[in-house]
Amino acid sequence: MARGKLRLSIIPLGGCGEIGKNMTAYMYGNDIIVVDAGLKFPEEEMLGIDAVIPDITFLTDNRDKVRGIFLTHGHEDHIGGLPYVLKSLNVPVYGTRLTLGLVENKLREHGLLDTAKLNRIDGDTVIQAGAFQVSFFYVNHSIPDTGGFAIDTPEGLVVHTGDFKFDHTPVDGRKADVQKLASYGARGVLALLSDSTNAERSGFTPSERTVGDAIDEIVAKTQGRIILATFASNIHRVQQVIAAAEKHGRKVAVVGRSMVNNIQISTQLGYLDVNPGTLVDVDDIGKMDPDKILILCTGSQGEPMSALTRMARSAHRKVEILPGDTVVFSSNPIPGNEKYVARTIDQLFRIGANVIYKGVHVSGHGSQEELKLMLNLIRPKYFLPVHGEFRMQRLHAELADATGVDPENIFILDNGDVVEIEAGDARLGGKIPSGTVMIDGLGVGDVGNIVLRDRKLLSQDGILVVVVTLSKTSGSILSGPDIISRGFVYVRESEALLDEANKLVESTLTRMVSDNINEWSSLKTAVRDALGRYLFEQTRRRPMILPIIMEA
Repeated sequence: MARGKLRLSIIPLGGCGEIGKNMTAYMYGNDIIVVDAGLKFPEEEMLGIDAVIPDITFLTDNRDKVRGIFLTHGHEDHIGGLPYVLKSLNVPVYGTRLTLGLVENKLREHGLLDTAKLNRIDGDTVIQAGAFQVSFFYVNHSIPDTGGFAIDTPEGLVVHTGDFKFDHTPVDGRKADVQKLASYGARGVLALLSDSTNAERSGFTPSERTVGDAIDEIVAKTQGRIILATFASNIHRVQQVIAAAEKHGRKVAVVGRSMVNNIQISTQLGYLDVNPGTLVDVDDIGKMDPDKILILCTGSQGEPMSALTRMARSAHRKVEILPGDTVVFSSNPIPGNEKYVARTIDQLFRIGANVIYKGVHVSGHGSQEELKLMLNLIRPKYFLPVHGEFRMQRLHAELADATGVDPENIFILDNGDVVEIEAGDARLGGKIPSGTVMIDGLGVGDVGNIVLRDRKLLSQDGILVVVVTLSKTSGSILSGPDIISRGFVYVRESEALLDEANKLVESTLTRMVSDNINEWSSLKTAVRDALGRYLFEQTRRRPMILPIIMEA
């Protein structure tokens, strides 16, 4: 193919117009690389759904071109979808030591670890993946070993930041690769894709160490047990909690499956420094002096099945919160989780706990001044704000304009949009299939909008099942109709309503049979329509009506 006919395509498959399920594809000729493979947690109307991942139809349709998946860091919104992707695309995966440690745990649960092609990278690694040469650089975030990628393409250098902030006093001592970022800018950057999560926040994001000081003060002053909830993946925060506990003579009990797993992996890989004897089994805390114990748990977002939420409901098997316990929320509510967090805090206050839920958290994402610093270091020709809802992308675009990026060269994208760059000129080049794939139990993608609509109807007005047996020869009713109600009315208090409903079904079927209409689909539709009208007139509710007609 002639050089002039080749072009670089940048395609967000997730993470634009939303928080979570981050995934971006880069294509040049017959080569595709993918940055991140995340998930996001279901929205409130996604009843029963466990998680949501990007639609990877574009990748599976071009499976022979995919050269690898490059992971920026180990958070769920960047690696959580990987097991589902690898079931369809068993391509090489590149990530840092801790990121791959967390990935291995996920792949083991899915039975994929033996077949996965995992490759460790660091700040010195350069990977040739088809037409792309990919280098890794470190940034600061709320989990160690976080970074971004400098992607050399035949069209020029593209920088993909991943999630970042600039922390000048990081907990682990590893500062962002500012010199490397500046060197990219000096060399000339074709396009920058940058994290937009905190584009609404002015100023700088404080250092993670400021949270460590607050936690240390709480642990020093508090009498009785301390229960502290934070994100299981925030290893820097976990390190500071453990350090404060050790400093003030407290043992640490860990509660919550994801917290236990992440601490175990991080300790084994050397990312957590824990003195021997600091960690104790949760079964032993009842025998210990309350002033000598700190319980570290999940549930800072009020998730219904998390450890802290179950404790607040007095439903946890091993930990009961008692009056006088101090509960610390070391996080801010993610947008959409506010009411869950508030409900959990209320329940804790009812129990008699002392609850601290403000001032014990800083974000892992850079605020406006850090976003401008990244733009000034990189000095891109084209700018694509990603990893955020639309308003965040828009505000990030305004920051880019303020730092000197030509407004004509800024692309605010939705998932599936294609930016094509040829001979140094970029334009929007159409759209590819994109969207959401819902995970429900072991099912991947088998629950769609129709199933969710049915679940919503069932949750609102319930269901009525009408069972009737007809004679195969005459079509007359042999047994029934029997009406079973679930979530519609309480049967014992609605006998008159259901008796009338029975009579209506019987008269409708009798009339249909006498008119020689005996197709089951027609009979079911007639029963559903007649019964639906009657029940709405009587109750102003629209339950799902499920007629079951049998022959004998």
